[in-house]
Amino acid sequence: MKKTIIAALVGGFLLFLWQVLSWTILDLHRPMQEYTPKQQSILDSLDKHLDEGFYYLPNVPAGTPMEESEKLMGEAMGKPWAQIYFHKKMEMNMPVNMARGLIIDIVCIFLLCTFVLKNGMDMKTTIISCVVLGLIGYFTITYTYSIWYQTKTIPDLIDAVVSWGLVGVWLGWWLNRK
Repeated sequence: MKKTIIAALVGGFLLFLWQVLSWTILDLHRPMQEYTPKQQSILDSLDKHLDEGFYYLPNVPAGTPMEESEKLMGEAMGKPWAQIYFHKKMEMNMPVNMARGLIIDIVCIFLLCTFVLKNGMDMKTTIISCVVLGLIGYFTITYTYSIWYQTKTIPDLIDAVVSWGLVGVWLGWWLNRK
């Protein structure tokens, strides 16, 4: 159990470290957070017209008959559309958010350790399994989302391969030590 706890702590930290580097120093996710000099007027307009929530525009109210929904979507083809995550006030508690991220990374690596140990994986199999796990997460969540909403996902693909590859190298070495 001590070996698993150390593996989870170090592995979770490695995962967390890559996430920090990816979003800060390497700035891989900049394409997902573009700047506009018109941001204040846009925010003022959103605040005036929206309640807090997630919006997909254009859209129809819940319960709209399929024919009307299809008609709107047909009319919208070739025109602007948007997704909006709107919050009435910005609240940021960086230490708490980072602690939550680190804790969930450690928990995930702990769960992965139980799988690796149960299946008696060697170093190579552990590395491959970790990268495959990262790719599964990327393909079934991030990439599938991008199919529908046309988001940029190459930074997320890099994150999936590099971070889970690092974790795989660590777990493959640590969990196979005698």
